[in-house]
Amino acid sequence: MDCRGVNRVLCVVVTVFVCSSVVEALENGLARTPPMGWLSWERFRCNTDCKNDPDNCISDRLFRTMTDLVVSEGYAAVGYEYINIDDCWLEKERSYSGQLVPDKLRFPYGLHDLSDYVHAKGLKFGIYEDYGNYTCAGYPGILGYLKTDAETFATWNVDYVKLDGCYSHPREMDRGYPEFGFHLNQTGRPMVYSCSWPVYQIYSGMSPNYSSIVEHCNLWRNFDDIQDSWASLESIIDYYGNNQDIIVPNAGPGHWNDPDMLIIGNFGLSYEQSKTQMALWAILAAPLLMSVDLRSIRPEYKAILQNKKIIAVDQDPLGYQGRRIYKHNGIEIWARPITPVYQNFFSYAVAFVNRRTDGTPSDVAVTLKELGLFNPGGYNVEDLYEDVNYGVLTPLTKIKVKVNPSGVVILRADVQPGRPFAADQQTRYDPYQVFQYRPAGI
Repeated sequence: MDCRGVNRVLCVVVTVFVCSSVVEALENGLARTPPMGWLSWERFRCNTDCKNDPDNCISDRLFRTMTDLVVSEGYAAVGYEYINIDDCWLEKERSYSGQLVPDKLRFPYGLHDLSDYVHAKGLKFGIYEDYGNYTCAGYPGILGYLKTDAETFATWNVDYVKLDGCYSHPREMDRGYPEFGFHLNQTGRPMVYSCSWPVYQIYSGMSPNYSSIVEHCNLWRNFDDIQDSWASLESIIDYYGNNQDIIVPNAGPGHWNDPDMLIIGNFGLSYEQSKTQMALWAILAAPLLMSVDLRSIRPEYKAILQNKKIIAVDQDPLGYQGRRIYKHNGIEIWARPITPVYQNFFSYAVAFVNRRTDGTPSDVAVTLKELGLFNPGGYNVEDLYEDVNYGVLTPLTKIKVKVNPSGVVILRADVQPGRPFAADQQTRYDPYQVFQYRPAGI
């Protein structure tokens, strides 16, 4: 690898990573690719002051406005389809008969009417609750009302349920989250089920039962809530890289790890950092849930969120989650196996990330073979941000990229047909490979 213009020889040791177990996915037929949409929490939080801030409070008006913009500004056309309410939509008390009640002033027409509005625009409607006595913001939780609340969501034509975990005991979650999922499925209404189950258990020192989580949830949170900062984003990137041996095998069609919302277009990320989040979320096969004010987002950030080629990586039908395959001196390489597949060989998306803070773009040079791309027929390589196609490159071709500080270069390498394989080369190798780079002189 060539970093900062200094030639360095890379020695690569490739070992095949084999999943130690296979677990059954939640068979509700949903979320075959990571969900995409818009979510209120990171940008609008729990702003309930509609008297003094009517444009930004959690209200019927806000969600209808964002619904309109998702359609009119082209987000729906590239795959964003869910409009998801988060916390703070409720009255502080249930109805006399035990039903959840939307805040009567902020949601005067009720949530069935709002759901109908979202559906009329060709989108889907999501809601938030909590497996606890209260939600994180202190509104009624679902404990004691699991069946009632699942049926309520179904009558409101909800398509997506996020279930948080405040004010509950983590040990009860192994029973409670599957139980609520059962009630959701019993309604007959298809509803994507987003769980916060593992993150609360991790916080409490428990080791989550991922076999059960994968069986009962469509997606789940593993780590901290994202905040509007590069430091927060870096902590999530590090967590997913440092714990990938545990995390990666659980992802696949219908069941996804969720590193939390896209904060692109808000206040805390630069343009380069925003490109990094979008690229790595695609490598991670992450849900793409924007949390941004679509009324005021700048065009360059909108373009990142609507990058069709990177969205295609995120939505790749194989459903493999990518891995960090190299980390040294502030440079990281992440790779994800994707379609198309030719005989024994997968295509790959590869992201080069510059975590340095010295202010100078870094040159990174590596052969395709050093990235684990061995197909003798080569790969058609394309830069997904710069929209540059480098043509078909062989495994011995050295590619050189210039990566800006806190920025990313993401390439797509589509496998090309090559010469026929010998009889002893017919077994397909596992697409996950761990690379141990030993740059000379370091």
